[in-house]
Amino acid sequence: MNPQTGPLCTRDALAAELRALGVRPGETLLVHSSLSSLGWVCGGAATVVTALLDALGDAGTLVVPTHSGDNSDPAEWGNPPVPEAWWAEIRASMPPFDARTTPTRGVGVVPEAVRTWPGALRSGHPQTSFAAVGPRAATITDGHAPDCRLGERSPLARLEEAGARILLLGAGFESCTAFHLAEYRVPTPQVDNSFAVTTPQGRRWITVRDTSVSSDDFEELGAAFEKERPVVRGKVGGAEVRLFALADAVAYAEEWLPGKRPQAPVA
Repeated sequence: MNPQTGPLCTRDALAAELRALGVRPGETLLVHSSLSSLGWVCGGAATVVTALLDALGDAGTLVVPTHSGDNSDPAEWGNPPVPEAWWAEIRASMPPFDARTTPTRGVGVVPEAVRTWPGALRSGHPQTSFAAVGPRAATITDGHAPDCRLGERSPLARLEEAGARILLLGAGFESCTAFHLAEYRVPTPQVDNSFAVTTPQGRRWITVRDTSVSSDDFEELGAAFEKERPVVRGKVGGAEVRLFALADAVAYAEEWLPGKRPQAPVA
């Protein structure tokens, strides 16, 4: 059997490298991460979370996406698709979102560790929730509207108000959820969005109107952004890392998106 490959990452080493990169005690930090990119982490995802909290200190707030996109209309599933004959039963049977227990999907294992961290709070959107640990957690996660996945009534806007920065920890710009906030501020079509929720009357499958979102061109957007705006680049463990202001990324995307995407009619 082949031995593990490195580098070997410990809590203290990761925290020191995060500080050296520029992560500041007391700040609010939105982290998109890839555990495997770091190397061999002694203690796994929990060690990464602890190192981030060490670097942020008691006054800092750690925020991660805790998305659960499988709570959605099966007619739109493509990875993999399911037979049309199943759609009605899936809509009738999908477990409703529960901020305490619904697991994350598609965002890596570090967010799942944050979701279950002591004292963590999670926003209430059935598909695009965020979890936070720290003194600003309630401010960041409160009021996430069901018809606003990633817009003005989501944690992204609260993060912008808080002067948060973004850490791409082994993740690329395709993971940068803050770019979606810009989609809500430029002409963008509206679409139906469906999911299972718990209401005072019990479980319900509901459909709302929301802004259409896509990350298909975010790598191109990110490449242009870091050429023109301040982005700290470095390494933490074996991971390529970027650190930058969330508000700066959103403002740049607001200028970039209208010229790059087809201007479809807005309903």
